[in-house]
Order: sequence, then structure tokens, then C-alpha cells
Amino acid sequence: MLNIDKVNDIYLACGATDLRKSIDGLALIVKTQLKKDSYQNALFVFCNKAMNRLKVLHFHAY
Repeated sequence: MLNIDKVNDIYLACGATDLRKSIDGLALIVKTQLKKDSYQNALFVFCNKAMNRLKVLHFHAY
């Protein structure tokens, strides 16, 4: 369950992303294109080309 109160930042990836990518593929985009650490307490939001679907990457450490 996502607790939005504990999220520090929200990053929106510009442009279209192939949402068939797995978690590893999205984490690679975060590292290479956004120049961020995918393990930080943030949401990374990706959109498809038709702009009708979203995929959110969030790492939650217990």
C-alpha cells in the first residue's frame, strides 16, 4: 500500500515511455535519463504515447 504522506518528491518523465518495460527497465530510465536514484523516497511517473495510461515506480524500504 502506498502512503503518499511519506513521499518526498514526485518526478514526471517527459515524453512517451514504453510501458511494457519492467521495473528494471524503468529504474534504468530513472538512473540514465533523469539522473536520480530510484531508491530514494520519491515517485517516478511515466506516461505512454497515447497519454491514457500511467506507470509509477516507487521503492519502499521497511
